[in-house]
Amino acid sequence: MVRDFRHALHDMNAAICGIQAVTAGKTLQDYSSDWMLKHALQRAIEIISEASRSLPEDVRATRPEIPWARVKTIGNVIRHEYHGLSDTILWGVIIDEIPRLERSISALLEQYPAE
Repeated sequence: MVRDFRHALHDMNAAICGIQAVTAGKTLQDYSSDWMLKHALQRAIEIISEASRSLPEDVRATRPEIPWARVKTIGNVIRHEYHGLSDTILWGVIIDEIPRLERSISALLEQYPAE
């Protein structure tokens, strides 16, 4: 049996909520100097990236404001190019892109409620 794609939306939402919870009141300096925080956030981004791959194209097409290709790619960058990751760029993703993604994923969860 094929797993319903809504699990991916819930996984993405849970990772986003976790990111927002642990970064509240944090700065780039906090991120850069806290090994556990940095790696937890990177793992949450990997989960978002991987879960996005489970969404059907027609579902992704309803939210064209999400750069789906970049969402899918960032997980591979974190996994395979970890040695060259920029704290500044990843912190920018966390601060600028995650809130936008949260709004879109929330809208998708409303659009595709559990049956």
